[in-house]
Amino acid sequence: MFLDLLRRRNPALIDAAITLHQQGQLPANTYVLDLDAITANARSLSTEATRLGLTPFAMTKQIGRNPDACRAITAGGIQASVAVDMECARATTRAGMRLGHLGHLVQVPRAEAGAAAAMHPDYWTVFNHDKAREAAKAAAATGRDQSLLARVHAEGDEFYSGHEGGFSAGDVLAVADQFDALGSAHFAGITTFPALLFDRDSRTVRRTHNLTTLEKTANRLRDHGRTDIQINAPGTTSTETLAALASAGATQVEPGHALTGTTPWHAVSDLPELPAVCYLSEVSHHHGGRAYCFGGGMYVDPVFPPYQVQAAVGHDPDGATLLDATLPPAQAIDYYGQLHPTGHAPEIGASVVFGFRIQAFVTRAYTAGITGLSTGTPRVAGIWSADGSATSWPA
Repeated sequence: MFLDLLRRRNPALIDAAITLHQQGQLPANTYVLDLDAITANARSLSTEATRLGLTPFAMTKQIGRNPDACRAITAGGIQASVAVDMECARATTRAGMRLGHLGHLVQVPRAEAGAAAAMHPDYWTVFNHDKAREAAKAAAATGRDQSLLARVHAEGDEFYSGHEGGFSAGDVLAVADQFDALGSAHFAGITTFPALLFDRDSRTVRRTHNLTTLEKTANRLRDHGRTDIQINAPGTTSTETLAALASAGATQVEPGHALTGTTPWHAVSDLPELPAVCYLSEVSHHHGGRAYCFGGGMYVDPVFPPYQVQAAVGHDPDGATLLDATLPPAQAIDYYGQLHPTGHAPEIGASVVFGFRIQAFVTRAYTAGITGLSTGTPRVAGIWSADGSATSWPA
C-alpha cells in the first residue's frame, strides 16, 4: 500500500535504495530513510504547530531512533523528542535532541528512574502515585523540580489492548494536589492516547472519546483555578490535524509516522508530508518457483486489513519490476519473505524494496538515512541498529 505511495510521490527513494544496495553501500534488511524529506516534513509540522501555539515532540521509535533522522528532525524545527521507553530517551538524547516527554506510553521502571531524571525530561507521565513518588525522588537527587503529567481516562475512552492505565478523570483535582505535595515534582497537566484515530470507513481521521475526556478534564481543572496546564494529545498526527487538536485545547502534539508520511491517512490522501521510508531486502535463493528475500524487519503495523503486499525487485532502478510478495505471519520469525514471479525469476542478489508502515524498534533490522535525494546527490549518512546504537556493518 505504501509502496504505491512511494512510487507516486517519492520514487527517488526507491531508486536510491536499489542503486546504493547494488553498490554495496546498504545492507539487506534495512529501513532506508529519506533525510531530506524527513526535514521537510518536520518543518511543515513545526511551522503549523508554532502558528497554533502547540509544542511538538517527535516520536522516533518507528524509525529505530535513528540518530541521523533525529538530527534531520531537529533541522526541521522540532527540537525535542517523546520517548516511548528508556531506549528512546537514551538514543534521542545521544543524538542531541532535548527530552521533551517521557513515561507515555511506557512507564519508567523503578530502577531506571534516576537515569530518567538525569536526562532532565521536560515532562514525565505517570499512571499512579507510586510512579509519581519515584519520579519526584529521582528528580530531588538531581536538584530539579519535575513537571508531571497524569494519564487520565473516563468511561467511553478507547485504548489499544495492553495500553490501559492511568487515573480516573473524576479524581483529577485530588491527583493534582497530591502531585504538588510531593516536593521536587508538581502537577503540570494531563494526557491520553489516542486522541485521534484513522477511520477506515470514512478514510479520514476522527477524534476519539479520549479527546473529549481531555477537554472536560482540562475545563474542570481551570474551573478550580489551575489555568496553566499542559494538554498532551498524541495520535495519528499530521500537519492537517494540528488545527483540530489546538481547537480542542491541546498544547502538546507528538508526530511520529507523520515524519515519514506513513500514518494510515497518508496511504489514502495526499497530505503535506512526503513518504520518506522504505524497507530494503535482497534475493537470497529460489525454491518451488518462488524467490526468497532476507527478512528481519518485516513487521507490518496492522492498521489496515490484510492486503496484497508487493515489492520492487531488480538490479537497477530502471529494470525493477513489481512482484507480489508473501510475508511471514506475525507469530512467525521473519527469516525470509517470499516473492512470486510471473515470468523469469529475479536473480540472486537483486534488490527488493517494500513500502509498508514500519515499527523498526520491535525488529532486528538496520536503519540507514540517505541525504541529498532532494538535490539528486544521494549519500548514505550512516547505518544503525534498530535501537539507535552504532553497528559494525560491514565488519
